[in-house]
Amino acid sequence: MARPTPEAIFEPFRSPDESHRPCQHSDCVEPGLYRAPKSRDQLTDYYLFCLEHVRDYNKAWDYFVGMSEDEIEAQRRVDTVWERPSWPLGADYGKAEEQARENLEREFGNGSAKAGPKSARQRGRDERALAVLDLKRPITFPEIKARYIELVKRLHPDANGADKAAEEQLKLVNEAYSTLKHSFVQ
Repeated sequence: MARPTPEAIFEPFRSPDESHRPCQHSDCVEPGLYRAPKSRDQLTDYYLFCLEHVRDYNKAWDYFVGMSEDEIEAQRRVDTVWERPSWPLGADYGKAEEQARENLEREFGNGSAKAGPKSARQRGRDERALAVLDLKRPITFPEIKARYIELVKRLHPDANGADKAAEEQLKLVNEAYSTLKHSFVQ
């Protein structure tokens, strides 16, 4: 299949009298079929060029010519948000997030470490998990991990000849460790 020419691609977008205009480059008699902006301040006003001259014009076009570094940076920042206003996330956002965390804690008793003090429900889970591992407070996470590894080695099915009681105890130990792992800062 043959590639369409630029003239064929742009044909539906041309106004009826556009094909009769000559190229605006000096001493060119070709039809001016291609538009090129006159300046960055007049982006909707165009020169009409033939294909050869519009290519030359586009190669030499520099939107930022004549602008200082500060003006260029300001233009790039405006272009980053498509010339729409944007606002930084400020102190109000932080307050709203803090309020949302407090509401979640109050409503659902979310016991995450970042949400503030633990709920009674989470404290109860932690105490039951510590009891399964046969540990008491005060305790650190490395101590919990060491006890977990010790119990896993002792209760593993390969070490117990597939003893069902040991397998059930291992499930409880895994669940307790998972609970404590999420509660303690590592």
